[in-house]
Amino acid sequence: MKQIVKRLLPRPALRAAAYRLPLRQRVRIAKLLVGGPSRTRSTGSAPQAGGPSPAHAWHDNLQTVTGLLEADGVDYFCLPHTDPRRSAVAVAAEHRAQVLRLLRGRAAEDTVIRTLDVAGRRVSPQRCAVVQVYRSAGGAANLPLTLDAYACEIEFWSTVKQQGWQAPRQVGPRNHKVGTVVSVDNPTQYVAAARLSAFVPRDAEPRYRSRAVYAEPGPNDVQFPIDVVYTWVDGDDPAWRSRKAQALGEDEDDSFAGLATNASRFTSRDELLYSMRSLHAFAPWVNHIYLVTDDQTPSWLDPTSPHVTLVSHKEIFGDVGVLPTFNSHAIESRLHKVAGLSEHFLYFNDDMILGRPVLPTQFFFANGVAKFFPSSSLVDVNPPAPADAPVDVAAKNNRRLLQSRFGTQLYQKMRHVPYPLLRGVLEEIETELREESHATASHQFRDRGDLSIPSSLAHYWAHSTGRSVPGSISHVYIDLGRLVAPIMLARLVRQRNVDVFCLNDTNSAAGEMDEQTEMVRDFMEAYFPFHAPWELSGRMDLTQRTAEPAVAAPVAG
Repeated sequence: MKQIVKRLLPRPALRAAAYRLPLRQRVRIAKLLVGGPSRTRSTGSAPQAGGPSPAHAWHDNLQTVTGLLEADGVDYFCLPHTDPRRSAVAVAAEHRAQVLRLLRGRAAEDTVIRTLDVAGRRVSPQRCAVVQVYRSAGGAANLPLTLDAYACEIEFWSTVKQQGWQAPRQVGPRNHKVGTVVSVDNPTQYVAAARLSAFVPRDAEPRYRSRAVYAEPGPNDVQFPIDVVYTWVDGDDPAWRSRKAQALGEDEDDSFAGLATNASRFTSRDELLYSMRSLHAFAPWVNHIYLVTDDQTPSWLDPTSPHVTLVSHKEIFGDVGVLPTFNSHAIESRLHKVAGLSEHFLYFNDDMILGRPVLPTQFFFANGVAKFFPSSSLVDVNPPAPADAPVDVAAKNNRRLLQSRFGTQLYQKMRHVPYPLLRGVLEEIETELREESHATASHQFRDRGDLSIPSSLAHYWAHSTGRSVPGSISHVYIDLGRLVAPIMLARLVRQRNVDVFCLNDTNSAAGEMDEQTEMVRDFMEAYFPFHAPWELSGRMDLTQRTAEPAVAAPVAG
């Protein structure tokens, strides 16, 4: 980012002057410097306000194509695309002219049609091997809703006969993960959308016409449910503030607790709202969301939503620990006690936000093994010291226990991205480290005896027992207190080129809180200008069909 700033403001005097400006003016400068159209539009542009999500667009584009083909009596079958964000439909090559005429005459006005060769290059309709079809609609910040990212692609398959074959075979024009040669007598079978793409939800309906060969999952297809758990606090709630003040007044280690009780740590800028919107847009395959709170409910959340379950601290602590608690380590030590939680789940802080479509395989292997994401930041090799930050003390406590249990050295921190976790590993840690785990749960504020279990210890524990391996994920971390934060936000909303981003506030000046909140809200609304189904302000059925007006659309050559 330093190089980016130098390129945008090449003279040191300009950079120094810009950094001395008030936050509001720096935000304006950032928008001017990094403004303009996105260069990566097809990698996950956000849905428009009140409009469909990418998963909805995937269904809608596929249903647009299959509906037209069925209405005209054209035989077809659906198959998995190599890009999970797209769908593919196979049609016999001899029907190419008929399909093109059908698209010209009956596709909706907002349908974009592109004729391509096998390499994805634009060619004339007479030479095309693939026709790309997608519904287009305007989005925020001049970013189209779908472009080609969630398109349906019609492939023209050849029929080949050969001596020794029991039946002719259909051969596709390009490679697919299951195969591009299918016998014509392979039975027709209707399959769930999840059989065609790992990106869409694992719903039973709607089902799509396919072939039996595509109906069974492959060895790399994740078949188990993956839940999401959030921990969240509304730091502006007067009742919560009163509980915190009373508990803090009784804390015996004010100096250490004070390092972790800065007001900015508990300030809510509705990050949770946008983080959950990012799940709706970019991880629609998530099975269920659990929100762990101190009996607080976000003002925008519909508590009756079937997609989200509110979990009280009382439910997961039971007779262990001390409540109320203001120690994230303590709360995290009890996540495996969430009733109904699946074995495989992702733990999100509310400041962890998906930036583009992600797949289950970015977090778990199909055989159930989890991934973890080590950071380049290191835990220093010295014992805990009075000057150490709470997070570093917990990491050193983790290291001591791992050395004792497995004879391994913990030296890397974890990236601040969603944590793939196994419920069984967390249960095992509580069983084998009962004293240390329950001690962590008993600390109302961060304590020198804390363990950081889901964010560090559990990953190394799982790795040492063969249940987790290192992975990689594209991410960016933005400290809102840094002078360069406005430029980083402006660049991110323009390019949308990371899997995960995190907005954190380590120790901002009190005078900038309101302006920071406005800056974050402007950024988030530009990135996620829509409503998720669990918000009180709007609902949406992912698979609901959009009406198709019978308006002609030209075929692009």
